[in-house]
Amino acid sequence: MNLFDGTIQTLEKSLAYSTAKNRIIADNIANVDTPNYKAKKVVFKNVLASTMDKTIQNKRTHSKHFSFGNMVDQSYVVRENTNTMYNHNGNNVDIDQEMAELAKNQIYYQAVVDRLNGKFSNIEKVIRGGS
Repeated sequence: MNLFDGTIQTLEKSLAYSTAKNRIIADNIANVDTPNYKAKKVVFKNVLASTMDKTIQNKRTHSKHFSFGNMVDQSYVVRENTNTMYNHNGNNVDIDQEMAELAKNQIYYQAVVDRLNGKFSNIEKVIRGGS
């Protein structure tokens, strides 16, 4: 029997996604002046899967190849952006974009926490007998 109809688990995954995104953004900001550093971003696994060709075999032939097995327990993956270069030193971190993403992620995180608090408040109300 699933007591919470998956809502708590979905909110938990949302918090994990937001936390991972915050960590990656912080890494990008911390490395804004590091030569040859490539910015990373967190993407949802289903977005990644929808863009992949279905004929790709999940076989790794090199240790640096993307492992499909690591995505089983997570709803997101971390990708490195190697297509751009903003600075002369090979770094591609755009500080303005990172700060905007950080602010957006903080709002998202707070919204998820508020929703989770509401769920727990409802559970507490039921336990106390509706008062």
